[in-house]
Amino acid sequence: MGAGTGVRKFFSRDSVPTKKVPRICGTNYPLSIMFIIVNEFCERFAYYGMKAVLTLYFLNYLGWDRNRSTTIYHAFSGLCYFTPLIGAPIADAWLGKFNTIFWLSILYVFGYVIESVGAIPSIGNKDLHVVLSMIGLIAIAFGTGTIKPCIPAFGGDQFDAEHVKERGKFFSIFYMAINAGSLISTFVTPILRGDVQCFGQDCYALAFGVPAAFMFFAVVVFVSGSGMYRKYPPQGNILAQVFKCIGFAIKNRWRHRSNQFPKRGHWLDWASENYSKKLITEVKMVTKVLFLYIPFPMFWALYDQQGSRWTLQATRMNADFTAFVIQPDQIQVLNSVLNLILVPVFDLGIYPLIKLCKINFHPIAKMAIGMLLAALAFAVATVVEVKINETNPLVPKAGEATLQVLNFANQGVTVRVPNNSPFTQPSLIVGDFQDPNYVKVNFTGTTNVNVEIGVQSISCSDIREEATYSLLVDTNTDGSLYCRKIEDPNNKPENGLAGVRFVNLLPEPVYNIHIADATINVTNNDISEYLTQKRALTKLAVTYKGAEHTIDLDLLDFGAAYTAVLKGVDDTKKEIKAYKVEDIDANSVHVAWQIPQYVLLSAGEVMFSVTCLDFSYAQAPASMKSILQAGWLLTVAFGNVIVLIVAEAGSMEQWAEFILFGALLVAVSIIFSIMGYYFVPVDPNDLIEDEDTDDDLKKPIPDFYETGIDNIEEKKTKI
Repeated sequence: MGAGTGVRKFFSRDSVPTKKVPRICGTNYPLSIMFIIVNEFCERFAYYGMKAVLTLYFLNYLGWDRNRSTTIYHAFSGLCYFTPLIGAPIADAWLGKFNTIFWLSILYVFGYVIESVGAIPSIGNKDLHVVLSMIGLIAIAFGTGTIKPCIPAFGGDQFDAEHVKERGKFFSIFYMAINAGSLISTFVTPILRGDVQCFGQDCYALAFGVPAAFMFFAVVVFVSGSGMYRKYPPQGNILAQVFKCIGFAIKNRWRHRSNQFPKRGHWLDWASENYSKKLITEVKMVTKVLFLYIPFPMFWALYDQQGSRWTLQATRMNADFTAFVIQPDQIQVLNSVLNLILVPVFDLGIYPLIKLCKINFHPIAKMAIGMLLAALAFAVATVVEVKINETNPLVPKAGEATLQVLNFANQGVTVRVPNNSPFTQPSLIVGDFQDPNYVKVNFTGTTNVNVEIGVQSISCSDIREEATYSLLVDTNTDGSLYCRKIEDPNNKPENGLAGVRFVNLLPEPVYNIHIADATINVTNNDISEYLTQKRALTKLAVTYKGAEHTIDLDLLDFGAAYTAVLKGVDDTKKEIKAYKVEDIDANSVHVAWQIPQYVLLSAGEVMFSVTCLDFSYAQAPASMKSILQAGWLLTVAFGNVIVLIVAEAGSMEQWAEFILFGALLVAVSIIFSIMGYYFVPVDPNDLIEDEDTDDDLKKPIPDFYETGIDNIEEKKTKI
């Protein structure tokens, strides 16, 4: 019986600690909040750590293309912000906050475990990996989304009513825990993914498994404080009341649409038959703010592309900082670092300075400028994208072809193409090795290329226009020349990987050439396909004539493609050497050029997001703040839906897509500025709660839906 009582008490929706809750160092802070803060740190570590590597997981492990990877990434992000609409009613009307957090966190942990299992290559095939990944992500989205509105509110419940100041500081510490978890995990999990190898490839199972462990620990910590928590019972679903009030007002207005019924001051006044004036007035105040939220999804559409399009952009850049090399998904850590720097810079420096200049910097103006800064960030991203594209291999047009000559003869050769100027190519094995360059030639249809050494001349036939070739020139055992045509790719290796292929000019096969998770054999006079690996100094142990040999390929760099020609070092050909030719140049635009766009976007986030939360809460009655929280999260969800739609269309170049998003946000910021210009701020504290107060005392709250422009001229919010 005692055990049953304990279980009922643990899961009770209405309980207070039987003993006095200890305070932290004699302050008014209850010890129970420490469990909540640690829980939040671990949960945010898990969420942001997993999300940091998610796009590359789709791209490299599941093998999806860039558009599909972006689409699923933003579909997942959007679902994470739609599900709070489920969590809040569950907590408010059914389970209570504690039980909602506990049970949905269990689902959350299972989601990470399933995601980790799906990242183990030896379990099933790719179809099973996709299914497990999707099940895991859906469970994670429901877990994180449903507990999102509950945890901060549950933390606030632990304070006595008179400790308002302490409660405010708790929320500041709570926010710092979120940023700390995000900062550390965004830095750590890409290292676990990229620097740790498991199953012969990037260790996504570990990158998801560590967040799973953190989330499990978060649940353990949260439950450990159960005996100290105040657990208030469900007090009804205010969101449902608001929707019912709005629905009844619309329905009642429709029923009384005839001119014989007198008009009312506001469309929500048609709900007065069933709902109190206090509730109607509060709903009016909330709908005013929610109306301002309509343009907000466009900001989040740009902001959330840090983890998708910007990460993909980083994979095509040079991430070598000399002292260290970063992973492309680590660059996202800049946002968390910059937030920690810029929040105090704006609050303690920029805003006070503007105030000293006697400039009335209204919240609406801050938010509009924040939008413009985000749009400017995408303008910078466009410039970076154009610069990256300039480093791509030149693709021959109609009437053109590009050639490079791999001359392994003992002297230079002269290359002649009909109707083009001849050019020479020195020997690659005599004197200092020099990478050959591609030469553009002009012709239509097909042509033959003549290669001459002294009096000898050979022909490479059937060279097509709109193609790129390597012409391999070498001598036969009798000293005669031969030319072999090799068609080259015109695209860089994907995702910042280095590509290398092998040409065997030895008399016998070379065995056990191991690159990344692939092992190949190359027969004599054969050419392998390109194999890809991460950037690295590369030495290969291969087998030739029954003996082990070491091939030194030196650095295989970001985004480069190489041809390694295997030849004997002397006439005996007992020892072998690899002559490495760079077919496609390495990524040359440094990832540091992304820093300006991150600075602008982070500054925009500080001006937009922080200001909007403060403004929204100041404009809503206490009982309606959860409605605004739900509306705020929905704007993030719809922002991700916008990206999802554009990515799925996939009809634009990346630089053009960046311009589109930036231009749309500029247009939206102008619309928002106009909306804000006619917005009349109110003070919720002026709301008269006594419904029986004399009508003379019930001052109508100005409403920008119905109030004429002339009546609010003196109260405009100017930008």
